[in-house]
Amino acid sequence: MKKVVTFGEIMLRLAPPGFLRFSQTTSFDVVYGGGESNVAVSLANYGVPVDFVTRLPNNDIGQCALMEMRKRGVGTGNIVFGGDRFGIYFLETGAVSRGSKVVYDRAHSAMAQIEKGMVDWEKVFEGVSWFHWTGITPAISQGAADACLEAVEAASKMGVTISTDLNYRAKLWKYGGDREAIMTKLTSYCDVILGNEEDAEKHFGIKPEGLDITTQGEHVKAEAFLSVCKQMMKKFPRAKKVITTLRGSLSASHNTWAGVLYDGETMYKSPEYQITHIVDRVGGGDSFMGGLIYGLLKYPDDDQNALNFAVAASCLKHTIKGDANLVTVQEVEKLMGGDASGRVAR
Repeated sequence: MKKVVTFGEIMLRLAPPGFLRFSQTTSFDVVYGGGESNVAVSLANYGVPVDFVTRLPNNDIGQCALMEMRKRGVGTGNIVFGGDRFGIYFLETGAVSRGSKVVYDRAHSAMAQIEKGMVDWEKVFEGVSWFHWTGITPAISQGAADACLEAVEAASKMGVTISTDLNYRAKLWKYGGDREAIMTKLTSYCDVILGNEEDAEKHFGIKPEGLDITTQGEHVKAEAFLSVCKQMMKKFPRAKKVITTLRGSLSASHNTWAGVLYDGETMYKSPEYQITHIVDRVGGGDSFMGGLIYGLLKYPDDDQNALNFAVAASCLKHTIKGDANLVTVQEVEKLMGGDASGRVAR
């Protein structure tokens, strides 16, 4: 399998045990994770050679994050060190009608203070076939946005396939950068684009045509996304595939889960899963992206199978505590084949 590189911030996740609220807890469970590191861990679990690039403070907590990546089989040889802070986020896990909450404490982190020239991208991309970034990275700081642009320019020059998860985050983009201009330039380099209708609207002002998806069911939403896909491909002519996940939230504990992929001609739709007892939904989109990259690499001429793998993989992630998806190819393929203890709506 060809080598993949991901780039972004890994953070310390602090969460009250179980379903305790912040005001109730006297301790926090520790997990290391972040959008791009989660994708790297998924790929490593599937046997894909993968490197994660970031900037870490050279202290004990930075070393713990480094060890976590190494433990999961992720390459860390191109990580750079500097700065004093490690990004943190606090997670309060919701249940039933109470949604989860996230509080960020990542300002002035080592990754937020990254600058152009700190990473040797030509060295990073030697022998690499795929590069993945997300909209979280340019939202952290101008320096992170500049480094991300430097990365996609180098990857494009070296013939590397580039993917993004647009990942709009309302609580980020606080440094005054022109979000639409930054994301438009970065996304113009991408061959594969993952994002939902909120991402498309917030980043590019692209909205579904003819349907108000906020008042419709999930099946209508899949149809509505076709117009988003067409508008995205018109805006980004390099893109070969536009993909979205379809999450129906019956409660914090019960979601429906599916996905669609558009290749410029055909709209592929996955089976729909009923996730009835969610253990941890954080990292669900990252697990989908990890599964999608693996699927597109393994099934280069079978977009339907690639999409089905991504949806099944991310369905399983909802059963796993923590940010990363710790499942194997065999477990995903078993669920794809219909062997599940929970109900699957096909």
